[in-house]
Amino acid sequence: QLQLAESGGGLVRQGGSLRLSCAASGRTLDDYAIGWFRQAPGKEREGVSCISASGLNIHYADSVKGRFTISRDNAKNTVVLQMDSVKPEDTAIYYCAADYLHREAVQTLCRRRSADYWGQGTQVTVSS
Repeated sequence: QLQLAESGGGLVRQGGSLRLSCAASGRTLDDYAIGWFRQAPGKEREGVSCISASGLNIHYADSVKGRFTISRDNAKNTVVLQMDSVKPEDTAIYYCAADYLHREAVQTLCRRRSADYWGQGTQVTVSS
């Protein structure tokens, strides 16, 4: 069983940066696409960024393109979401998720907003 744990959330001022990490245990992440999703109060879950199992395919939501960067380190069994130039509208609970079926179809993964395994989430709050 694959288990995911997010860390790195917190309170940050508009324009600042945060680095979210998703650490896996139980299995290696090599065969899974990893997605970062977020959900703000009263809103639907949104696919923020997804990276393929190979690391060659990456998708970003338009709302974060140019500000967020996703990367993976399979040796460390970790995926990182670097958040720069954050905005108040980035405030949400951020979840990482792993999916096997869509391991190279990252755009589909991000848009489906469902995956095989999910972490518990980490809160990100951006103050204006």
